[in-house]
Amino acid sequence: MSDALAVAIDRLLPQTQCTRCGYQGCLPYAQAIAAGEAALNQCPPGGTETIIALTELLGGRTVAPLNRDNGSEAAPAVAFIDEDRCIGCTKCLPPCPVDAIAGAPRRMHTVIVDLCTGCELCVAPCPVDCIVMIPVLKSVSPALSLPDADESRARYAAHTARITRRAAERAATLAAKKRGARPAG
Repeated sequence: MSDALAVAIDRLLPQTQCTRCGYQGCLPYAQAIAAGEAALNQCPPGGTETIIALTELLGGRTVAPLNRDNGSEAAPAVAFIDEDRCIGCTKCLPPCPVDAIAGAPRRMHTVIVDLCTGCELCVAPCPVDCIVMIPVLKSVSPALSLPDADESRARYAAHTARITRRAAERAATLAAKKRGARPAG
């Protein structure tokens, strides 16, 4: 597998990081495509446009309709939190792959619409069903659109790095406690 090919494929993906393709993000899906391990039609947010772009990039592969097992092609959407119903449980914060939700424990949360990729990962963990997806219709509001894919990719990388760093810090603290020593730092 060529790293350059995976990067080129990743650049064509919408960077929603929604996991609907069966991979933990757009880059792992791109790597699987580059390795010949994944079909080109697994990305509902990218839809037909992305399938065609991937087919053109890779040449020799046939265009196949979107795999409906992963979802259907739809207008882009952003999350909206009904702030009157939000209980501040913070369950929506960890799954957001681009940190587009702001809030604190026992405080109302809100979506930073300019950062939301529409992945829908925040909807299922909400215990009070106060999160809904609102279609992004440029005809209604020309200023409203999904964030730039490069910006979303960078935010996802920062989110992933922070989660990884925190897990390593927690592991080091637990290891130090087991040894009876004080954690470094």
